[in-house]
Amino acid sequence: MAQFRCPICRKVFSDVAGSDVSFLPFCSERCQLIDLGNWCDGRYSIPVEEDSDSTIPPLDD
Repeated sequence: MAQFRCPICRKVFSDVAGSDVSFLPFCSERCQLIDLGNWCDGRYSIPVEEDSDSTIPPLDD
């Protein structure tokens, strides 16, 4: 039996046989939807490093 910690509410839960694990890594649909809302609102971002040497050539019209 594995134990998990929900990244939203920090609740510790386990994958007991027969339990619903469709919301992993979240403990519930509520926490899953909160996380989705955070992505949609722009609260999360993935940092990108721009390579200053690479340039995109202009399109020929």
